[in-house]
Amino acid sequence: MTRVGVTGVKRSHVFAAALGNALAFYDFLTYALFAIQIGHVFFPSSSAYGSLMLSLATFGAGFVTRPIGAVVLGRYADRVGRRPCMMLCFLMLGGAIGAMAVIPSYRTIGIAAPVLAILARMTQGFALGGEIGANTAFLTEAAPELRRGYIVAWQGASQFIALSVASLVGVALTSWLSSSALEAYGWRIAFLVGAATVPFGYWMRSRLPETLQVSPAGSAAPAHPGKESETLRSVRRHARVIVLGVIVLATSTVGTYIFTYIVTYAQTTLHLPARIGFIAELVNYLVTIPTILIAGWLSDRVGRRPLNVWGNLAFLVAIYPAFVWVAAKPSALTLVLSMAVLGSLGNISFGAFCAGLSEALPQNIRSSGFATVYSVAVAAFGGTTQLVVTWLIHVTGSALAPAWYLVGATVVGQVALMLFPETAPVRRPQGSGTGDDLAGWAT
Repeated sequence: MTRVGVTGVKRSHVFAAALGNALAFYDFLTYALFAIQIGHVFFPSSSAYGSLMLSLATFGAGFVTRPIGAVVLGRYADRVGRRPCMMLCFLMLGGAIGAMAVIPSYRTIGIAAPVLAILARMTQGFALGGEIGANTAFLTEAAPELRRGYIVAWQGASQFIALSVASLVGVALTSWLSSSALEAYGWRIAFLVGAATVPFGYWMRSRLPETLQVSPAGSAAPAHPGKESETLRSVRRHARVIVLGVIVLATSTVGTYIFTYIVTYAQTTLHLPARIGFIAELVNYLVTIPTILIAGWLSDRVGRRPLNVWGNLAFLVAIYPAFVWVAAKPSALTLVLSMAVLGSLGNISFGAFCAGLSEALPQNIRSSGFATVYSVAVAAFGGTTQLVVTWLIHVTGSALAPAWYLVGATVVGQVALMLFPETAPVRRPQGSGTGDDLAGWAT
């Protein structure tokens, strides 16, 4: 097994890592974009509200298995290697997205339909739980020290590239197909588009080098004698970073899934056509991609902390006015412009934070640690955000309910970002080292 050095990252390596991550989020969030149609197919109900809530609950089921996948697959990546874990995750993700495309409806096979859909979502969540840690660890370890922010930013950017593709597919399908056709088979086409990338993506990942140091026997070499005890000591030493990471990513998750909810929000609350919701969603993601990459690039030059703190504060200030404007004058113009502003401001900190969190963890727990932090945060809030927002709108009758929830979450995230240590090489003391040494300094 070859090992890439810290200066050996190639564009094809970044592309292969980003492609797998993109497929994971395309699959997971395509479900959210077509939640109404999927609800009608798998969860027929006497009320549209009941069908939507059951569909969103199934969407949330995938979050339950994320932490399990993070621990199991994350430890696999820390013991055996980043590449084999990334390939295994990719196969499971491909199987899950293919299954969602072909599961028959409730009318055809009865209760087996929602059961199979839930199993597919849980498999996808398990795989994604491991994917995010191995992917980020690979990019961190393969990148040159002074370009880590930008290289790791592709992990976040790939998520929104996937969302952009999903939104484009949504716009195309809602433009070309009638409502009945969209519900009957249109949403399945969206899943098949993702499944079509699986063979190429698997081939690309099979060509990746390994970035984890391995012993001649092929297992990960412990940094000190007594690997398991060293792992536990690493977790305890980095407990502050881990807790703050959970808080930051939890609040970021609330924003991500509120924006993903915009297609449903546009239809059920603002009473706008589905196509306008998809366009607003697409614009949000398109402005987010360069924001994340630019923020990662800047964090290599000015540090992670300034972008984390000031970027999140700007987002906090903009949330409520944007939603007030949309609620007072619901239209394509107000929704699209609001999502563009919030999408750009809301991801400045995200573009800089992932590299910082990965840098702050030593290599022997980098994959499992990052994956667990990310998955616990997303499991707690990603799977519940759309349910909570739907419920808040239902009981209050206010179109501003998403803003209330998002403002509260962002305030908590602001405090955590202000407490998170600076890890950028350009800002740390000279000669403090990299890798495990950097992680120790960060705490």
